[in-house]
Amino acid sequence: MRPAAKRVPALRDPWWLALPLVTVALAFVALFLLLPLVAVFGYAFEKGWGVFAAAIGDADARAAIRLTLLVAAISVPANLVFGVAAAWLVTRFEFRGKGVLVSLIDLPFAVSPVIAGLVCVLLYGLHGWFGEWLAERDLHVVFAVPGIVLATVFVTFPIVARELIPLMQAQGDEEEQAARTLGASGLAMFLRVTLPKIGWGLLYGVVLCNARAMGEFGAVSVVSGHIRGLTNTMPLHVEILYNEYQATAAFAVAALLAVLALVTLVLKQVIGWRIHRATTDPGQDT
Repeated sequence: MRPAAKRVPALRDPWWLALPLVTVALAFVALFLLLPLVAVFGYAFEKGWGVFAAAIGDADARAAIRLTLLVAAISVPANLVFGVAAAWLVTRFEFRGKGVLVSLIDLPFAVSPVIAGLVCVLLYGLHGWFGEWLAERDLHVVFAVPGIVLATVFVTFPIVARELIPLMQAQGDEEEQAARTLGASGLAMFLRVTLPKIGWGLLYGVVLCNARAMGEFGAVSVVSGHIRGLTNTMPLHVEILYNEYQATAAFAVAALLAVLALVTLVLKQVIGWRIHRATTDPGQDT
């Protein structure tokens, strides 16, 4: 009979080191995160619920909300498909130029969103590379919804892939190889073996992608043209209201964006907890 393994006590930092670090971290969070959040809601409801509701119910505000949700509804599924395909390609195949592909996936993280918007104008604007061809067919990209969608897809497309690549690398492909040996088709192997393993990680990436899509400002600002009621998303509408000295209305729309951000944060934490639970005890979620 083997003797029971001796439990090694967990190492703890001394209180005189941990206390200042925790204090600095909490002070930073309170000063740069919680205080601005409280200020947004405070200014939004400064003149009462009626003014807040009127600002949200304004025709331009409703159009901005609809456009924001539409852009997210298009760009997030597109990036979901791309992210899964890119992660599968990078983690399951070896090919020449793989490192270059991974670097290109990270390109939007390194390029300013404003530059991404300018590139869209250069390509699809009236005087851009494809501008004349588009004009002849009465197709509008820049200063229209397609341009906003393209800019949003560009700045968000690495997010899902970057969540899945390390997860799939850590999991390995032994189960896929076993399914293939047993005669499973590629689609069946993906749906029954791969997808259940990456499901929570995929959902985590989708939540982050959706948050970035709804809050994107720089690239969208360049390609939108700031046409009220047509090409203004919620962040752009907040900027216009604030520049017109309609501070309460601006903070009302900003508060709605903050609520969406808080919902995203809660979903992110729940999904992260489920991923951690599935990783530490795989039998729990089966």
